[in-house]
Amino acid sequence: MLASPFLHGHIQNKGTKRSPPKDERAVKNITESKVVFRVLSTKICTLEEWNETPPPQYASVGETSTFSPEILKAVDEYIDSCNAELRELSIKIHGKCKSSPGVPRHVSQRVPRLMISVQIIQKRCSKRDMPIKNRWRTIGFNSEMDALPEIGHACGHNLIAMGGVAAALGTKYAMEKCGIEGRVVLLGTPAEEAGNGKIILIKRGAYKEMDACLMMHPTPGPKLSAGTGSSLAIQPIEVEYFGPSVAFYSHFEIATDQLIVHLYRAHASGAPWEGQNALDAAFLAYSSISVLRQQMKVDPYASCSWDRGGTGLAPNIIPDYAKMRWLVRAPTAKEVEVFAERVKKCFEAAALATSCQIKLVEHPLVTIFGRTTNWRQNLQAVMKHYGGVVIADVPGAAGGSTDFGNVTYGMAS
Repeated sequence: MLASPFLHGHIQNKGTKRSPPKDERAVKNITESKVVFRVLSTKICTLEEWNETPPPQYASVGETSTFSPEILKAVDEYIDSCNAELRELSIKIHGKCKSSPGVPRHVSQRVPRLMISVQIIQKRCSKRDMPIKNRWRTIGFNSEMDALPEIGHACGHNLIAMGGVAAALGTKYAMEKCGIEGRVVLLGTPAEEAGNGKIILIKRGAYKEMDACLMMHPTPGPKLSAGTGSSLAIQPIEVEYFGPSVAFYSHFEIATDQLIVHLYRAHASGAPWEGQNALDAAFLAYSSISVLRQQMKVDPYASCSWDRGGTGLAPNIIPDYAKMRWLVRAPTAKEVEVFAERVKKCFEAAALATSCQIKLVEHPLVTIFGRTTNWRQNLQAVMKHYGGVVIADVPGAAGGSTDFGNVTYGMAS
């Protein structure tokens, strides 16, 4: 099946047959087996809620762990039976190594879609119709599809995608075998590396029906270990500087009755006063932020990449365009917001000093993980069962950021 930003599959168990509401925009049964895809378009959380609201807890009063060796054994058995198919899926995804081109406005038009073997899903799903509104809890699993420029699946995207499929199939089988009512959702999530795809999915309602959501991500550590540390909040910012660095002359064409204007970039030795140097503006901004670090706490930091407009420009031509991509990070979203405001003042000051025009684009803030205590206790029980360990919480220990952090403030995760 194809799991795109607009589509996600529901795997149902113990359902009753109901008709969909009239306002459903698109519901399509892929096969007679129960996989339903729906287009959604609502929002879960505001930025303020991400910053202030802790993630929900899903456990009875006084309950600390719902670990069940019986259920875990059922999950293990079923995933083992799918081993060959899952491995083939992982290898196929690994061969489709294409990174998302920047921050997509419409994800489905700009990034590759996650391809999941429909044969796996067809064999494992019941034929009952999915209830649109039901009394059961719904658990979701993310299957991520993306790649990094030049180094491909260095984050193990193929393993993340395959792991989501395996977890969804194993969970559904265990629910059926152990008589547990509920639904399982498998959601394809592209554009994590550069596009913040999950934030777009949140805004379009892809997580609306989930009560909880899980995903896995490979990370360095001891054998048979898992980590529960948080990620870093991050604010991507793009800044562009425009000269215009041009000299011009004009002449009137009698035949066409038009005034023709010829524009040229200013020459560094011929007429430098005719232009404004966009590269100088970028350099000043970079230098200002480097100086700013001395007045900031140790934790926040910023990094950037540079573009220079006009490929092939001679060094004696004053550049009329420059672009920088900045990532502002900190252990909390609040710290990122404070630091980002000071960084933006550096951008604006550089434009003022060089008489350049400036364009700032702030992309959505990526938050830290909102961790659910009860689930961590279950994770510890599962890892202990396998003879593994759970690495203690260290805020920001992973050193990276992920848009899954935003998901964790809408549901247990």
